[in-house]
Amino acid sequence: MRTVCRCLLRCAAGWVAAWMLAGPARGADGIVEVLERSQAQRLQSMVPVPDDDPRAKVVRRSFERLIAVAEGVGARPVRLQVVQGPVLAETFHGELVVVHAGLADVPEGERLFVLAHELGHAALGHWWAVGAVYRSHIPQEVTQSRTEAVAALLGREMSALSHRHELAADAYAMKALAPLGYGFEAALASFMRQGVQHDSATHPGTRKRVASLRRVEMP
Repeated sequence: MRTVCRCLLRCAAGWVAAWMLAGPARGADGIVEVLERSQAQRLQSMVPVPDDDPRAKVVRRSFERLIAVAEGVGARPVRLQVVQGPVLAETFHGELVVVHAGLADVPEGERLFVLAHELGHAALGHWWAVGAVYRSHIPQEVTQSRTEAVAALLGREMSALSHRHELAADAYAMKALAPLGYGFEAALASFMRQGVQHDSATHPGTRKRVASLRRVEMP
């Protein structure tokens, strides 16, 4: 969710950069292994906040409220990690929601929407969908020549998939917030806190996301 996080989805130059950041493939590494290694390296750049930190406690309480009512997380346990580092909210490996401790400072409804959006990425299996697309283009071990050959096509497919995933995670968040007494206003406040955004390769613009959520809100 661009207004509040960097998501797991990369496309075009972004995923090539991820391959380079992760270093040369070791042996017969597949593309998913390379992406997992890249995410692990990003995690290492973030400093965990102790569980007894007041802001970590606030965020964790909100997360636990969501887990108690959210759908699709029972069969795929999702963990939370509160950090200091270059992230506000992001889902790693399809099972770890990482958020900046500063999320504790925003109103509860906004905080719940951000957390629920990330939880949606995990519950809806977006990490595995991303891996399937990468594997369809790079079914063998990763080499630079193979990645460069499919970069343009993969970039287009990943961009379209990323937009669908963002809207789906927004819709999931809206439904998760309803039992907790929050709804469209909390989502809109979260978007507006970061200002109106335009379409990017990985994220639909704010207006598209708001319009999509209005449709979710309709009976």
